[in-house]
Amino acid sequence: MVRAPRTRDGNADQAQGRGASGLRALRSARRKDAPAGPGYKWVALSNTTLGVLIATMDASIVIISLPAIFRGIGLDPLAPGNIGYLLWMILGYLLVSAVLVVVLGRLGDMYGRVRIYNLGFLVFACASIALSLDPFRAGAGALWLILWRIVQAFGGSMLTANSAAILTDAFPARQRGTALGINQITALAGQFLGLLAGGLLAAVDWRAVFWVSVPVSVAGTVWSYLSLRETATGRRGRIDWLGNITFAGGAGILLAGITYGIQPYGSSATGWGNPWVLAGLIGGGVLLLLFCYVETRVAEPMFQLALFKVRAFAAGNLAALLTAIARGGLQFMLIIWLQGIWLPLHGYAFEDTPLWAGIFMLPLTLGFLIAGPVSGYLSDKFGARVFSTVGLVVVAGSFLGLLTLPVDFDYGLFAALLLLNGLGQGMFSSPNTSSIMGSVPPEYRGVASGMRSTFQNSGTALSIGVFFSLMISGLASSLPAALRSGLTAHGVPADAAAHAASLPPVSTLFATFLGNNPVEHLLSSGSTLAHLSAAQRAALTGHTFFPQLVSGPFHHGLTIVFSVAAGMALVSALASAMRGGPPSAYDNPAPGRPAATAEPRETTRHRHNASS
Repeated sequence: MVRAPRTRDGNADQAQGRGASGLRALRSARRKDAPAGPGYKWVALSNTTLGVLIATMDASIVIISLPAIFRGIGLDPLAPGNIGYLLWMILGYLLVSAVLVVVLGRLGDMYGRVRIYNLGFLVFACASIALSLDPFRAGAGALWLILWRIVQAFGGSMLTANSAAILTDAFPARQRGTALGINQITALAGQFLGLLAGGLLAAVDWRAVFWVSVPVSVAGTVWSYLSLRETATGRRGRIDWLGNITFAGGAGILLAGITYGIQPYGSSATGWGNPWVLAGLIGGGVLLLLFCYVETRVAEPMFQLALFKVRAFAAGNLAALLTAIARGGLQFMLIIWLQGIWLPLHGYAFEDTPLWAGIFMLPLTLGFLIAGPVSGYLSDKFGARVFSTVGLVVVAGSFLGLLTLPVDFDYGLFAALLLLNGLGQGMFSSPNTSSIMGSVPPEYRGVASGMRSTFQNSGTALSIGVFFSLMISGLASSLPAALRSGLTAHGVPADAAAHAASLPPVSTLFATFLGNNPVEHLLSSGSTLAHLSAAQRAALTGHTFFPQLVSGPFHHGLTIVFSVAAGMALVSALASAMRGGPPSAYDNPAPGRPAATAEPRETTRHRHNASS
């Protein structure tokens, strides 16, 4: 009996006895394992760009649509007991994204980046569906949304933690900056496109804010499963459980402490003196120090601290952290400035300000979209240091320009400064991401991508604590007196005016952030408004009284915020300039591996200098 010849996979070749349908089935089954073709890199770019776009859009889409969401579930966001719901709707997503991306990037290195990425799309799709089907109202409805936002952030973290590593694997070094630039700028632009989409969809229905991500995430799940394939060999190893626990616990407790630090405590405008907040800050810091110690002792650490010995990696992540803090401050201050003050002063109804705030911030997104791909392409040829450093100097200049504007500014100049800021951030982000990812060994690209995302997401979360605290402190010193005198001047009894002025300034800050006129809310108790004349009621609840009242205290806080942001941008520029010369693709041995075992010493030194 003559046996059929065996294939190289060790299976008998039975093709002679099978029909054409059997051949097609065999080819279909093996297509996922086939080598990636020359066009695969563009498939990977389009799919991962869609993934980070929807993940970052959903991080910000809720911010601008919160008034419609809270009205939809029947919850007053300005009631003192409900401020926690409001904060966790914003920060829950950011906190999970900041804590889990390194863990998920490490799992991608171990079990397959595409596998974790595909699972992320599926989790994100399921959470988006659950969010749009919220069956509860009031506090229970808010808790449902917060819980599923956390699950959604878990899926989004799988996407963002592995997208840059998938692209770095797929693209050659000469095109890597362009690909990562497009991906990174899409991610950053998604934060601002989310503001526009949130304003548009909230005007239709609050559930539409969550519906929009359902078809995109479902289509992305199917497409990623069918089109993406593993192009890098996973390194199976043990999970660093102690490192994971100490990092997630430390970062989570620290960011939660910052979240509650901006809420009032007792008679204080902020909660930084709250013993629980102090315990969270100290305890989180201690756990993170313990995490650093653990990572230097375990055989297979989650956080590759040795990567910080690479100058391009360390400098790039420091610059990314500080820039993310400054960018987060800009985003939140612009929302407050436009929704709470400028748009009402120009005749826009408070309920329409979320939509128009998103539209008026489009120059910022446009700058991202123009400068990002261009700077990424040029950095492939000339290196990252010049473009990223100059971009950050431009960002600092735009912050200083915003400092010179009055509260009731001319929009043309305002738009030009936003465009300048977007161009500067685009010039920085693409080359910086390419420099970071190109400076690490291939087997650590997943964890490096997660570490990069951790710094970026942590910066956004920290910006809320830093800049909201600055604004609240500024409002606490001047707003009560201004509010009391303004209300009494319009006929409000002194005791009612004093009661309204004694409320926490964080409520006023969130009123401007949400685009609400809080005067009617402040005076609703005791039927104060009913005892005023029609002209007085119209003046107090109109478009101009509250914006003019808070414009002075707000501008004082805005000066502090933009000054700090400009300083952070300049420090980031200094860190970026210290990254070294133009990087080549990383082909050095992994951290801790002796260089002499991989290549001659002179070659190693030359390549290390290039990658730094």
